[in-house]
Amino acid sequence: MALQWMILTYIVTAEAAIAFLLTLPSPKVLKYRLAGLVSLLLQPALFIVPFAGFQLLDIYWKNEHRLMCNSEICTAAERDRYEKSIYKAQRNVILCAAACLLYWSIYRICKYYKEIESLEEVERRYKEQ
Repeated sequence: MALQWMILTYIVTAEAAIAFLLTLPSPKVLKYRLAGLVSLLLQPALFIVPFAGFQLLDIYWKNEHRLMCNSEICTAAERDRYEKSIYKAQRNVILCAAACLLYWSIYRICKYYKEIESLEEVERRYKEQ
């Protein structure tokens, strides 16, 4: 299970870096080229959405079937282990949500740049006429 979360962490980091690069002020040509390259990578990278969804279902299932440690019978070590597992689950939910949100943000940014580019092309054609 740790490998899946490590992969998801690296993907979220890469998505955050790409989103940062796309929103960084740069020349138009570079920005449009970068948006074009990223938009080519977006379709194969769509696997992250169902992957994160499956991970969320896994977290939910484990949460429903987790042994509760709320009574006086539990030792301090068991209580700490239970709380640690709850914190890990919360962190992983945030990671899954961030993966989906960043993918959607990158998609919208690339679509925005494509629309701007097409509008600039239409404006250029009108000015030539």
